[in-house]
Amino acid sequence: MPAGYIVAYVDVTNPEQYEQYKVLSSRAFEVHGAKVLVRGGKVAPVEGEWQPTRVVVLEFPSFEAARSFHDSEEYRAARAAREGAAKMNMIVVEGI
Repeated sequence: MPAGYIVAYVDVTNPEQYEQYKVLSSRAFEVHGAKVLVRGGKVAPVEGEWQPTRVVVLEFPSFEAARSFHDSEEYRAARAAREGAAKMNMIVVEGI
């Protein structure tokens, strides 16, 4: 079965408030078995108009597991904590 990935690019607008999101989202990653491949670090756009301040890539056992994570109670709490602290763009994608 192909892995599932969550790819997000984030524009953090309130770094202090965003710290609470990071704590809650980290707990949700653990509960749902996410493997963190990218979380923060340097960003250098090379094509297009991306200008994120933060990029995150998570790996899950399947596309369905990635979707379930996003819809989970644990991650809903993290999303609520993030409101007003960042602009999030996120997709779920099936691997090969």
